[in-house]
Amino acid sequence: MTDNITSVGGGSRPEADVSALKGRTGAGAPAETRGRTTIADGVVAKIAGMAAREVPGIHSLGAGMARAFGAMRERVPGAGAGGGGGGAVTRGVKVEVGERQAAVDLDVVVEYGVSIVDVAGGVRTNVISAVERMTGLEVVEVNIAVDDVHLPDDDEEQTEPNEGRVR
Repeated sequence: MTDNITSVGGGSRPEADVSALKGRTGAGAPAETRGRTTIADGVVAKIAGMAAREVPGIHSLGAGMARAFGAMRERVPGAGAGGGGGGAVTRGVKVEVGERQAAVDLDVVVEYGVSIVDVAGGVRTNVISAVERMTGLEVVEVNIAVDDVHLPDDDEEQTEPNEGRVR
């Protein structure tokens, strides 16, 4: 691929140089080399968040307070993340995108009983594969912070207080 890909705020990064085409622009150059593609940091964060959530054993993303504030924000009409609807997808995800590389930091909550080492390995594999396949960026690291373990009875405790309320 010879497309120039740029992160928002970054410079261009040639994927591959073909010496016979180097420097050629305009009608004589192949269509895929005419122009520049930019990828916003938020795009990489969404891809990484979706890929992490696909891994069995991941309950949710985001540290405790981030999840609590995010849940409140989702219940308030019009308080979503910038109107793009991606706030929940990118909660617990931070990315750094350079010209050719990206680094991903994830805060996750795992299900009780799963091997955290295996889940973390699966998340790394899935995130790296998805980001590199969809963006062409090299993912240099995926750092995972396991913030909590979701217990099966946690869901029951959250529903009990609401049962007595009048709706």
